[in-house]
Amino acid sequence: MFVKVVENFRCGHCGTKVEGKGYTNHCPKCLYSKHVDERFPGDRRSSCKRLMEPIRAEVKRDDYIIVHKCTKCGKLSRNKSAKDDNFEIVLTLVAGPGVAPGL
Repeated sequence: MFVKVVENFRCGHCGTKVEGKGYTNHCPKCLYSKHVDERFPGDRRSSCKRLMEPIRAEVKRDDYIIVHKCTKCGKLSRNKSAKDDNFEIVLTLVAGPGVAPGL
């Protein structure tokens, strides 16, 4: 199940103002998210509300999937990368830790 929720927000990590499109769950500049959903995207049932750090990205068909980990409770979530995401960071997450962008 998915509930489309159009919300604008300010990134809790880098402070960027983000205009939501109904499917937006992370900041396009730094890729951080916030733990607001619990069982499915859009449910807004999480009481945690902490930042979710982008820890890796995976390639699935023609999509890049960003994996976030909650900095408080450790919950993992996956979300497709958006066209306006900082692609340099996405590629760094695919390459793995210790790999500098552009190498």
